[in-house]
Formats: sequence, structure tokens, C-alpha cells
Amino acid sequence: MFADVDAVLLARIQFAFTVSFHFIFPAFSIGLASYLAVLEGLWLKTREQVYLDLFRFWVKIFAVTFAMGVVSGIVMSYQFGTNWAVFSDRAGPIIGPLMAYEVMTAFFLEAGFLGVMLFGMNRVGPRLHFMATLMVALGTFISAFWILSANSWMHTPTGFEINEVGQFVPAGSWLDIIFNPSFPYRLVHTVIGAYLTTALAVGGVGAWHLLRHRRAQARAKAAEAAADVPGEDPALPPSIAGARKMFSMAMWMAALVAPLQIVVGDLHGLNTLEYQPAKVMAMEGHYDSHPEGAPLILFGLPNPDERRVDYAVEIPKLSSLILKHDLDAPLDGLDTIDQALQPPVPIVFWSFRIMVGLGMAMLTLGAWSLWARMRRRLFDSPALHRAALAMAPAGFVAVLAGWVTTEVGRQPFTVYNLMTTAQSASPLDAPAVGASLVAFVVVYFVVFGFGAWYILKLMAKGVQAQEPAPDGDEGPIRSAGIIPGPAMQIADKD
Repeated sequence: MFADVDAVLLARIQFAFTVSFHFIFPAFSIGLASYLAVLEGLWLKTREQVYLDLFRFWVKIFAVTFAMGVVSGIVMSYQFGTNWAVFSDRAGPIIGPLMAYEVMTAFFLEAGFLGVMLFGMNRVGPRLHFMATLMVALGTFISAFWILSANSWMHTPTGFEINEVGQFVPAGSWLDIIFNPSFPYRLVHTVIGAYLTTALAVGGVGAWHLLRHRRAQARAKAAEAAADVPGEDPALPPSIAGARKMFSMAMWMAALVAPLQIVVGDLHGLNTLEYQPAKVMAMEGHYDSHPEGAPLILFGLPNPDERRVDYAVEIPKLSSLILKHDLDAPLDGLDTIDQALQPPVPIVFWSFRIMVGLGMAMLTLGAWSLWARMRRRLFDSPALHRAALAMAPAGFVAVLAGWVTTEVGRQPFTVYNLMTTAQSASPLDAPAVGASLVAFVVVYFVVFGFGAWYILKLMAKGVQAQEPAPDGDEGPIRSAGIIPGPAMQIADKD
């Protein structure tokens, strides 16, 4: 079946598939862990029950998301030894310690305090429990720190030398390796993207429950009118108070952080232009050099055969203004780079536009929410709620599109300008790689498809108003059916 397919291509598809599945969960759990810390901190400060109810609601979802992220990450890492053994051997002295630091710091920190956060609310004091929540949130950030440091080194390698057997080994300070030139920009851009992803998901859940409540009110009033019986305005259900609070907090995050993300993204792009110019050329669709100002191509169809962008809609000289802050600044094109060393332009071109387009949509949603808030219609604007619901998955799509832009734009290298992807692959036959790819696709869609369905089911239940848990309760996620034990099991009790 796969005998005529390139084994390296199959290995790349397999890694892209597994890392895309994996990346969805950390992108959510990084932001959600911080959101839980904010909710618990506000509850400790104000003692308002709505914050505790929201914490209990979202901690169930965090538990499932975190578990799926851990499982998918472990499975993904095995491919370094199976499909990419040559890369592991040559880059192992650099990448291996960075990955080990992630395990010894972030993973152990998260594992040490996760049980307290999930099951210890009524077994430890409130401040100790809050500290556990903070440590879990800190652990998710530290995990991102080390993983992105390793990934960024592959894009902008520094602080190394190549020994006599061709391995990349440290030379000088490890700080040069950890804080390589692209790392600060990639870290900030990715973490902010995780916060926006969480904000949009939280806002979408809040908007869905607000819309459902509005429909229920409309049906009740219609029934009263048909019966010709005057009715009283129903009291606001406690669950809607939680939906309003989460929607308000999410819209604040979108309004304040989306503009910041655009600024950080621009700085990241300037850094990429300096260290990986071919990637920026592919993102911009610049097959040819522009000695007197390059246009910004908004849309078009990249034509790799003719080396041009067909049906281009462009704004003259704007790309030079954005990238060089000068309308007439010259910009090199892909015609200055060996064609064998160029990334695949159509993929990078369109993934970049999906990311930027969704970023503009997030900015618009945040501005719309500010306008509605100023008019005191944040909770009474069905159009805004429908837009927030439609944007709920936008953060996940945007971070995946950004990841595709980053990783495909680095091709044909794994270690930029030093080691190609073809040189990194294990000497495997295509049928062996293809068989494992098919197995991954089937298992991932079954296992993680069920996990995603379960998360959506928890979201649909809405915030449940609860009294403070009595002494001896097992913790805030018992109602989700998550039972502690030697291995955490998920059991639907509804």
C-alpha cells in the first residue's frame, strides 16, 4: 500500500498528525490553569460563590484536558527514537537535556500539586490549595518554556559546536542555547496564543449558555401568551450568573490581549526576517525580489511551477513598511535562495493568512465586546453571543495554523541551515512507517475523539450552583466522574 511512497514524507505526516493532536491540549491547559488560579484567587479575596462554582466547573474540564495532553505527548515523543533516530543521535546532546529539564521541573511540579488541586480542596486549607493551583499553573508555563526553548534552538541554533562524530554538543554557556535568538519571541507569542485560545473557549461556553437561557425565556413567554396567563419574569438561574461571569472575563481577555498578540506577532516576524528570511518570503508570497518596496499580498494563489502568485490582491509597498518600516525599503525574494532550500510556499502562505485572519477576528470580537459593555448590553446582545460562540474554536485553529507556519517554514531543515529533514530520518521502509501512521490515526480519533466529546458534554452541563463542600468530600471534580486511584479513570455517571 505504501511501497511507492517516500518514507520520509510518511514520517513527516505522522509527526505532523500527532503533534497537531497534542498541541491542542497544552494550548488549552496552559491558559486554563492560569484561569483557574485567577478564579480561586478571586474567590479567596471576595468569597463570592460564583467564583468557586466556576472553579469547580472548569477544573473538571482541565483534568480531562491535562490527562489527554500528557498521554498524547508521551506517545509523540517515542517517534524521536523510531522515525527520527538520526536526528536524536546528532542533536541529542542539546535537545535531550532541555527535554529532561522540562520533566524534572515542570512535569514533577505539576504532578506533585495536581492531586492537591483536584482532590484536596476540603482536605487542606484554602491557602494551601490556592498555592497548589498556582504551582500547577506555573508548571504549565515552565513546560512551555523548556519545550519552546528546544524547538527555538532548532530554528536559531546557537551555543554549540559539532564534534568529530557529527553531533551537536554544547560549547560555552547553556544560556546561549536556552535563550537562543528566536526563543523569547516564540515563547511570548505562544503563551499569549494559549491565553487567547482559553479565553475564546470560555467565552464561547458562556455565550452558548446565555443564548440557551434566552431561548428558554422566549419559549416560556410564548407559552404564557398562548395560555393567556400573565407570568412573572423568571429569576435569573444561578447557572446563568456563572455564564455571565465567565463571558465577561473572557471578553476582557480578548479585548486586552488580542491587540498585544498582534504587536508581539509583528516583533516575532521581524526576528524571523533576520534569522530565517526564506520563511518570511514564503509567508509573504515573494517569489521575486523587490528593490524599491515590496507589496503586501493579501490574497492569491501561489503557483510554485510558474513561481508567482496568481490573482494576487495586493497593497503596493506595504510589506516593506511592515517589515522594514520604510515604504521604499528593498526586500529580497525567493529568487535569491537555492530552490532546493526553499520551504513549500503554498502551505506557509495560507497557514500564515489563516492565523492572521483569525487574529483580526479576535481583535474585532474584543472591540465589539467593549462597545457592548460600554452600552451595558454585554449580556443582552444575541449577535455578540453568536459571534463569540462561532469564535470558540478559533484559538485552536489559529495556534495550529501558526505552528504549521513555523515548522513548515523551516523546511527543508530540522536544524536550520545545518541538518535537513531527509538527513534526520531513520532508515525505515515506507510500509513500516505507513502502518504505524494508520494505527495512530485510528487510535487517536477513537481515544481523543471520545475525550473531546466528553469535554464538550461537561461544557454543555453548565455551571452548577453548589454550597461549600462538606468536610470529607473528595474534591471539586468528583461530580465529573473522575475517580482518583492508581490510574485516573474517567467514568460518566450521568
